[in-house]
Amino acid sequence: MCATAQEIRSIYWPGQLAAACKDSERMLARGYGRSYGDSCLLGDGTVLDLTRLDRFLHFDTESGILRIEGGVSLAQILEVIVPRGWFLPVTPGTKHVSVGGAIANDVHGKNHHVRGSFGCHVTALLLHRKEQGAVQCSTQENTELFNATIGGLGLTGTILWAELKLMRIPGPAIRQHAITFRGISEFLQISGELDRNTEYTVAWLDALSDEQRGIFFLGDHEGETAPSGQLRAKRRTVTVPVDLPGFVLNRYTVRAFNAAYYRANSRQGDRLVGYDSFFYPLDSVANWNRIYGRKGFFQYQCVVPSAEAEDVLSEILKSAARSHASSFLSVIKVFGDRSSPGLLSFPRPGVTLALDFQNRGRETREMLDLFDQWVVAAGGAVYPAKDARMSAASFQQYFPRWKAFKQWIDPHYTSDFWERVSMAG
Repeated sequence: MCATAQEIRSIYWPGQLAAACKDSERMLARGYGRSYGDSCLLGDGTVLDLTRLDRFLHFDTESGILRIEGGVSLAQILEVIVPRGWFLPVTPGTKHVSVGGAIANDVHGKNHHVRGSFGCHVTALLLHRKEQGAVQCSTQENTELFNATIGGLGLTGTILWAELKLMRIPGPAIRQHAITFRGISEFLQISGELDRNTEYTVAWLDALSDEQRGIFFLGDHEGETAPSGQLRAKRRTVTVPVDLPGFVLNRYTVRAFNAAYYRANSRQGDRLVGYDSFFYPLDSVANWNRIYGRKGFFQYQCVVPSAEAEDVLSEILKSAARSHASSFLSVIKVFGDRSSPGLLSFPRPGVTLALDFQNRGRETREMLDLFDQWVVAAGGAVYPAKDARMSAASFQQYFPRWKAFKQWIDPHYTSDFWERVSMAG
């Protein structure tokens, strides 16, 4: 996915937004641009770069209430709060995303079954809209606009600051346990038995194995100490310096990688790890996306209601294997029942599956279109933050409240994603 904005304007202070809005008729605020698709792209307009809007405004170390500007990254937050005994209540698989982006996409993590999505822990925010200026929103004030902004894909305005309720932890360590399984049915059985007593659960899946083998990971915060240096935050130690040739990633190399990963992790059992390696393994590999070559990749992440999950997700995996589509980053998790306030929030009760596919043009798109049909029929959804090709018809079935959401859009804010999926209906 590639798009070039007409103009990129860096915002250093909230007061600059009024001038930027005055000069722009079409705009989109963006943090670190980690969305895999086009929800953070605007090819014909002004992109407001908020990464310099990165100040901490208030932190109550007794209550865990943190107020930060919209461009602060999760990595910056963790550096401040973890030594003080606090943690993000929800974190995605990378810490190099902005708070504004985490809210706009209502990100989820390995503990959705316990704490829901990121938006469930936002207590207030200050939103800048072109005509109105700064508007304070919370669970008690301008609540409908607040709900539309959570998961609102950056279309309701620019988040100047947000207030979060953090989670108290005993220390930076995670007690991790690994369990092997065969097939989605066994995964669902393990999840049903263990999720209720564990803060974090997620599973890696060998999408190319005939038996759909995998490793179920469990984790809880612990205050125990580990050998010196083991729990320190990892720095990037590996870099993919160039785009690899397309032939490097194929079913044989992926099968070898999956076999090695399975052997290494299935023997781990119970061990103490640092939070960085538990939550953010890919952050230690710079430019990891170059593994997929110059044409890039598609990530397909869907959620399917529990009653249909085993049949639909098994068919997706079998179809991908038949198509020789090689995915070595395959993750499956059960979402809980806690609802987000967001009108367009992706997480909902059910089972979510995320697969990465090398971009092979029409062949890949047709396969993903087929997956869409199955997900729509099951009453599921596909994640906008990781999408670059879903149709308007599919989006509008995934998110039936999209018309209610439309009334809260700032008419001067848009994105390539929104113009693609809202063009009908």
